[in-house]
Amino acid sequence: MDSPSKPDTASENLARQRLRLWLQMLKATRHVEGLLRERLRSGYDTTLPRFDVLATLHVTPEGMKMSELSQHLVVSNGNVTGVVDRLVSEGLAERTNLKSDRRAFLVRITDEGRALMDEMAAEHLIWINELFEDVSEPDAARAISIMLDIRHKE
Repeated sequence: MDSPSKPDTASENLARQRLRLWLQMLKATRHVEGLLRERLRSGYDTTLPRFDVLATLHVTPEGMKMSELSQHLVVSNGNVTGVVDRLVSEGLAERTNLKSDRRAFLVRITDEGRALMDEMAAEHLIWINELFEDVSEPDAARAISIMLDIRHKE
């Protein structure tokens, strides 16, 4: 019986290097996310999920069904419902029944939510720019290309 062929040293080294890349990507993502969470909490008394929901509604002024919102954010309907409930109670979003389906809700950002999101988005851009200040434009373009290649692999 043939034994499985052992990868050559170059292939094994590349595989290990790719593993290191993945671990560093994960650590970097967690680091940046942690800093953003803290800045959103201290600067705006809000959370990253609330920011994400408002940002999504901000670019969709006509609103979204709750199911579309959860699909877009890649979270469960239950997670989105809790966040939306709080945003509605604070006047940052509004929720209405759809005439075509009484079980479905349409969620839209309010003028107050839009003003807050405008402010937070401008600050968020500054934060990201500061956190990535050592990344050159060509390096950023290459990194984006690599991330897109990885996401579109399968």
